Amino acid sequence: MNGDDPSAVGPAPLRRFWRTALGFWSGDGAWIPWTLIALLTVCVVTQLLVQYRLNIWNRDFFNALERRDGREILQQTYLLPALAAGSIGLAVIAVWGRMTFQRSWREWLTTRLLALWLGHENYRRLDNGPGEPQLAEYRIAEDARIATDAPIDLLVGLLSSVLTAATFVVVLWTVGGSLEIDGFGTSLELPGYLVFASIAYAAMTTGAMILVGRRMAHVIERKNQAESELKFAVAHLRDLPRTATGQDDGQDAPAYLALAEVIRQWRYLCGQHVRTTLVSHGNTLLAPLVGLILCVPQYIHETMSLGEVTQAAAAFAAVQGAFNWLVDNYPRLAEWASSASRVGVLLFGLDVLRSADVGAKAS
Repeated sequence: MNGDDPSAVGPAPLRRFWRTALGFWSGDGAWIPWTLIALLTVCVVTQLLVQYRLNIWNRDFFNALERRDGREILQQTYLLPALAAGSIGLAVIAVWGRMTFQRSWREWLTTRLLALWLGHENYRRLDNGPGEPQLAEYRIAEDARIATDAPIDLLVGLLSSVLTAATFVVVLWTVGGSLEIDGFGTSLELPGYLVFASIAYAAMTTGAMILVGRRMAHVIERKNQAESELKFAVAHLRDLPRTATGQDDGQDAPAYLALAEVIRQWRYLCGQHVRTTLVSHGNTLLAPLVGLILCVPQYIHETMSLGEVTQAAAAFAAVQGAFNWLVDNYPRLAEWASSASRVGVLLFGLDVLRSADVGAKAS
């Protein structure tokens, strides 16, 4: 995509999107988003408390196994269903709150986009304007949905990640203790080594994701544009002469050309997902194992019990999940940036028409 492309993902279209979309948070109905955000925040904090208690449960249960303490094992077994029920209940409430927010925001934004697009016959004037076709139908129906769905998921996930990292870093520092390294006749003590190891590991995986997925937003934007052009071409097939869809010259019809472009863009997108999956799936597999391996020296030297090893490994995995928020959400973030930019470009186009109307009245 060159720099002259009006639909390019960039700060200006995103700012234009937010200028309109944030209107949902003010006005007469502002109590809806703020109430739902408060509910989701309470769910995130309470869920974190449950996860912290489960982390302690890990330690107590495996310490009881190591001691072969049947009574303690039984008590921990009875406690687990209560913790699981609490976590499941909070997850259900969070899903309801998140999807209610997304549904309300999408309805609000789509209603306003439709009003702007239909007013003053802007739908006709926009299609006849210069540059790449706006194909507003797709932007209003599909891009507006993605642009209002993703921010809530990403915001709730980011809040959860920040709080999780802050909580379980303390667990890693406390449980992991210090690691003594002997070599060349000297002894070096590294305090909180699990914390530093988790930060280094997260930096490596996040850097790898940014490197391999740096073009994903661009590819998704081009794929969305190709999809909208295909829908436009197929919708207008009925208006073409009969021969335009005949067997002999069907390959030259706009719909077939648009389909070829869609397949080409999907091929590029597949390559992007393959590369990002190498990083994300590899991290999902390795993070818990890396945490266990890092605890082995402490367990061998009997400075960690078996329960503390499992507690530290679970905390390490939790910290990795928090630190790697970008790794896990990079494709979703790129798709949101693409769709929000496309809505912003549509709003820019409508702004131009409104300015033209004002200028015509003034003259």
